[in-house]
Amino acid sequence: MVSNSSSTIDDTVVLNFALTLEYLEYAFFSGGVNSFTEHDFTNAGLPSWSRGRFEQIASHEQAHVQLLSDALGSNATQACNYTFPYTDPVSFAALAQVLSGVGVSAYAGAAQFVSSKAYLTTAATILSTEARHAAWIAGPVNKENPWSGPFDTPLSLNIVYTLAAQFITACPSSNPPLPVQVFPSLTIDENATAGQAVSVSASNDVTTEDQFVAFFSGRDTTFVQVQGGEVVIPNTLLGTSYAVLTSSNSSADDFTITAGVAVLQLAFNSDDVRE
Repeated sequence: MVSNSSSTIDDTVVLNFALTLEYLEYAFFSGGVNSFTEHDFTNAGLPSWSRGRFEQIASHEQAHVQLLSDALGSNATQACNYTFPYTDPVSFAALAQVLSGVGVSAYAGAAQFVSSKAYLTTAATILSTEARHAAWIAGPVNKENPWSGPFDTPLSLNIVYTLAAQFITACPSSNPPLPVQVFPSLTIDENATAGQAVSVSASNDVTTEDQFVAFFSGRDTTFVQVQGGEVVIPNTLLGTSYAVLTSSNSSADDFTITAGVAVLQLAFNSDDVRE
């Protein structure tokens, strides 16, 4: 896991960071259920009850927004404008799986910055619910892995915000600033398979030569050197992993990350065998 400097991060910053993500999730889930009918879901091959459950998730996210807003009072950030690249229930459910997983990793990574035990308890109750969302979407809906191993993957504020920022088009100028940055984008072949070499590239003229890809999975970070524009996906990875480009073969933090973040989905079956 990588971490932000704690010098400018207090409980108010952490809660506003969480509120920023909750606004995004509420906009995503409420937008999805308003865009598609139950008939649309069943026609797309998804379970007939999936739209109703997604509607419940949207109400959960709304409750999270309300709770955090009330806790912050006049210091609360406001909702931004968003755009999401789903076009049908299937692409909506696929992105829902990614966003729910990122939400879990965001709370896990930010916990280290919370000093108030009351706030930490509140965050834990949201985190556990977000994890239930993620497992339900991945398992019963998308027929994929409901977990990726014995531990979830904590991610830094910058990594999480980089993933979230691609869906944010504009925010109110009155919103309090967050001590975060967005990394240049990283692309890894979406057909990545563990143990195989796949292409890797970065935006903004960021070179991949003499660089390493750091793969985050659970509590582990694995570094693999980029060679000839390709990286070998570690055999140890299962389920959802996150990848960043870094200039170091032993560190992936705000000072060494040069691009990110790619999300990898490496399927495995109930016998713990890769598919």
